[in-house]
Amino acid sequence: MKAKDVFTPGRFPTVTFIEDHLTEKRKLLDDALDAGSMLISISGPSKSGKTVFVEQCLGKQNLIQITGAGAKSAADLWMRVFDIIGTPIAKTATAGSAVAGSVSATGSVEGSVIVAKGKAELSGTGTYTSKSSETEVQAIDHLQLLIRELGESDFVVFIDDFHYVPREIQSDVAQQIKEAIRNGVRFICASVPYHSDDVIRSNPDLRGRVLSIDFDYWKSDVLEKIAYKGFHELNIIHRIPMIKKMAVEAAGSPQLMQYLCLNSCYALDVREHSKEPIDFLDDQSLLEKICRQTVLSADYGSVIEKMKEGPKTRGSDRKIHTTTAGWQGDVYRLLVKSLSLDPPRLTFRYQSLLDRISTICIGDPPSGSSITSACYQTASIVNDSVGEKIVEWDSDNDVFDIRDPYLLFYLRWSDDA
Repeated sequence: MKAKDVFTPGRFPTVTFIEDHLTEKRKLLDDALDAGSMLISISGPSKSGKTVFVEQCLGKQNLIQITGAGAKSAADLWMRVFDIIGTPIAKTATAGSAVAGSVSATGSVEGSVIVAKGKAELSGTGTYTSKSSETEVQAIDHLQLLIRELGESDFVVFIDDFHYVPREIQSDVAQQIKEAIRNGVRFICASVPYHSDDVIRSNPDLRGRVLSIDFDYWKSDVLEKIAYKGFHELNIIHRIPMIKKMAVEAAGSPQLMQYLCLNSCYALDVREHSKEPIDFLDDQSLLEKICRQTVLSADYGSVIEKMKEGPKTRGSDRKIHTTTAGWQGDVYRLLVKSLSLDPPRLTFRYQSLLDRISTICIGDPPSGSSITSACYQTASIVNDSVGEKIVEWDSDNDVFDIRDPYLLFYLRWSDDA
């Protein structure tokens, strides 16, 4: 067996899927699907294993997976479904031309599309021919076609990244989902935690008809099982301290742990099951090599540069501080560096940030108001740069929260930070 088939970042981990901590969540999902009258909402941080969980529970053969990104209408979403299941859709006829069109795989022309009454004639199976400029095909009723195709079927429509559906069309999408569920179509919507109730806000009538399954970042001891299971398959003798360090660096992300384990195999020159045991020593230089190889899969370079620059200054320049490493920088540069220090953390309270900044400053650190202002501005800079909310500054509780483990990993292991 090859290493790339054991550790599979970005693909379903057939060999290294860890599910003992997901037993209760799976029961909730199975029961809700069996009932068939609920929208299932799965929320969790980025890279926390939501999609892999759904794929493992349902099987890819029963899953119709689409994304909310780029949708401009509810019809856009349903057309993606039709593309996946192979439902032919009638094409609009142009005046005076012969056009081959198709209809739904499960109904007649009248059952799938609305054809204008006029001088159109049907000829052949699934084919119509324009005989006059008055011939046209009117709009498809996408919702009714969705219900006819999938109602009471074994398929489940999985809308990943529902929070990417533009807010102005979420209400229409939610209303159509409600109607489709009422007619036996099964849905799962996945989103990040701070958008977990978008679908309910879009249609309050769904309240009481939504089952919420909440994910969180994986604990280190669970992430370690990915390594133990995979290295055993490849005949790599692991050292527990090394595995624990990798799990800490993965910051709760099973996908990032898969990357670290795969790059560990490459660093050991193990690309398939070894006939002889390979010793994976607890070696800091080896860990650094693995992490620097892995960070190449998480390019946040331009974002980090903007974080270090901060917003444009108005009036006087920012105060420059000298660090124990010899370089100089303002509060924004110090904040970026402090986020990258040991131990790796996704959530920082103000005092923790102040302590970290103080340890790298020679002399007085920036003032408290300067640090909190930098936290607020930095969160805005990051989120505006990537187009989604992956960093938050909670001014009420003075908490800086990184919501993408890859951003933290890049801060720690790239040369840019």
